[in-house]
Amino acid sequence: MGKRKKAAKKPQGPRKAQNEPLPTVFPCLFCNHEKSVSVKLDKKAGVGALSCKVCNQQFQCAINYLSAAVDVYSDWVDACDAVAKEDVEEGAGGEYAPSRPAAGRPGGGRARDDDEDLEDLIDDEGEDAGGYRGNGVVADDEDY
Repeated sequence: MGKRKKAAKKPQGPRKAQNEPLPTVFPCLFCNHEKSVSVKLDKKAGVGALSCKVCNQQFQCAINYLSAAVDVYSDWVDACDAVAKEDVEEGAGGEYAPSRPAAGRPGGGRARDDDEDLEDLIDDEGEDAGGYRGNGVVADDEDY
């Protein structure tokens, strides 16, 4: 009589690491500081909010019960890209178009009062104010 067969061992794959929690702190798109943007989720109200501790940039979006902090951050990145794309399309006529929008200011970011103050300052200086009134690029006579 023979021996009984031993049960074959089941192949063991690599052990699964415990599920690491997703990050809730991210780098800021505007001031480029690492770990300055924190995301808070209010699942009862259905709102995800993020804010930068350094430049006070803020964003809110709608969330559902499956949403995570990464989803709110990616919505913010997408919204910034969309606004930047709009600014580039509007500025195709040769005007300056910023690569990133400034939050809280409609129309691309620069405050109108700042532009008017700058124009007034330039007008007040007059012709003999000593500002640069050069002839542009002038060719050099010497060869190097």
